[in-house]
Amino acid sequence: MKPQAVIFDLDGVITDTAHLHFVAWRTVAAEAGIVIDEHFNDGLKGISRMASLERILRHGGKEAEFDQAAREAVAARKNAIYVDALSQLTPESVLPGIPALLAELKAQGVKIGLASVSLNAPAILRALGLQTHFDFCADAGKLRRSKPDPEIFLAACAGLNVTPAQCIGVEDAQAGIEAINASGMLSVGIGKGLRQADLLLESTVELTWSRLQHFWNQQQREHAPSH
Repeated sequence: MKPQAVIFDLDGVITDTAHLHFVAWRTVAAEAGIVIDEHFNDGLKGISRMASLERILRHGGKEAEFDQAAREAVAARKNAIYVDALSQLTPESVLPGIPALLAELKAQGVKIGLASVSLNAPAILRALGLQTHFDFCADAGKLRRSKPDPEIFLAACAGLNVTPAQCIGVEDAQAGIEAINASGMLSVGIGKGLRQADLLLESTVELTWSRLQHFWNQQQREHAPSH
């Protein structure tokens, strides 16, 4: 037995651009007179750009000072800083174990999907040299609801023509784990402190095909209908 598809988040799973996000958010926050640190930035993982900005403005008590147009301008500036920093990415920026896993999934005939809320996901995959490895990438620009809503994972399943019950989702953020679980897929969490993941691994080094297949078979046995 094996899953029909494995659907990945991008940031913190395929590559780690969290620090680039932090530097960009810290810059625009400082321009607005708001100080944020890495710990605060951890709370922005997995949520959309506008939702992140909302949290930053609330944190600095500046919500009333920014109307929608001003917020969109700040978000656009943050993205410009971030996109400029993405030029630093190369195939060496892929997290450990991921290239081998993607190659093995392809060899096994398991479909590979991407469910990232990043509007820059296609550019990031190109910079990493991974764009041909993915069978389908959900379009974050078409989302109505961000994680923890399951919409993006359901979109990835639809694009791959698979049912959620036949898929594994991989995430490093709490909002993402909740989105995977809500979609009806099995969830794999990468990192510490994640709650409700069906399987929790410390790093992508542990994210191997043999580990995923063992996990899949175990879950299927546990949830098989008894006769």
